[in-house]
Amino acid sequence: MPEPREIELTINGERRAGRCEPRTTLVDFLRETCALTGTHVGCEHGVCGACTVLLDGAPVRSCLMFAVQAAGARLTTVEGLAPPGEMNDLQRAFQEHHALQCGFCTPGILTTMTALLADNPTPTREDVRRALSGNICRCTGYEPIVQAVLDCARGRAGRAG
Repeated sequence: MPEPREIELTINGERRAGRCEPRTTLVDFLRETCALTGTHVGCEHGVCGACTVLLDGAPVRSCLMFAVQAAGARLTTVEGLAPPGEMNDLQRAFQEHHALQCGFCTPGILTTMTALLADNPTPTREDVRRALSGNICRCTGYEPIVQAVLDCARGRAGRAG
């Protein structure tokens, strides 16, 4: 059995270190070693998107990566999208549009949409739906999610102008 390795990375702006076996997935490292349980484990095959986190700003499926592959990287989980006890504008838009129901898929969708809005601050409905296509939600029917993202983008554009 391979020896556990010490890895260091920045998670939600904080330098973190931990030991893990080389075969430990990133999602398991986040949940078990770092106690960041907002990232959910769904299908464990990279299909559902529940485990999506931002790796150096890009959305990745943390169930498909080994934690050692993220060594030295900058990760953002759902816990890092806003200061503790607060919500950012995207999270507030989700709340206002009832874009979450059971909440299981929500962390992965929020991180995915955060990346979308960072890359494309004025997405079209089609842009949002395309970015959302890698996240499965069984409760909302997706339309409230699309509306929340578009509303958030309009709000940001209004504040910038």
